[in-house]
Amino acid sequence: MANEPLIRELKDVLATEVDTAIGVTIQVLLGPDDGMPNYYTRRFTMAPGGSIPAHRHDKIEHHQVILQGEMTVHLNGETTLAREGDAIYIPPRTVHAFENRGAMPVQFLCVVPAIDDYATEWVEGDPLS
Repeated sequence: MANEPLIRELKDVLATEVDTAIGVTIQVLLGPDDGMPNYYTRRFTMAPGGSIPAHRHDKIEHHQVILQGEMTVHLNGETTLAREGDAIYIPPRTVHAFENRGAMPVQFLCVVPAIDDYATEWVEGDPLS
């Protein structure tokens, strides 16, 4: 099914827990298995009190769009608040972590390249610990 248009209903996409996070699920909305060879589009949902620990990817850049709520974002030691509608660009080698300090779930899209050597390095000195 390479390079064919596709509309996928969100209800048809399984949400799975992110093992390395607290209170976070992921849904892979589109990717190479769907004929979109260059990217994965993923939706994360982070419960109140949820977090994704500090990590980096040496070879990939990626971006995120906040769909709902607001989350605390840590980027290379700087902390800021990202809200619904905000877009975040994360260059290669950027240490990043996320927290939901609010009362409602956060939902965000994350688009990453589909490469064979995608790697995540978990960083000591996590700003969330």
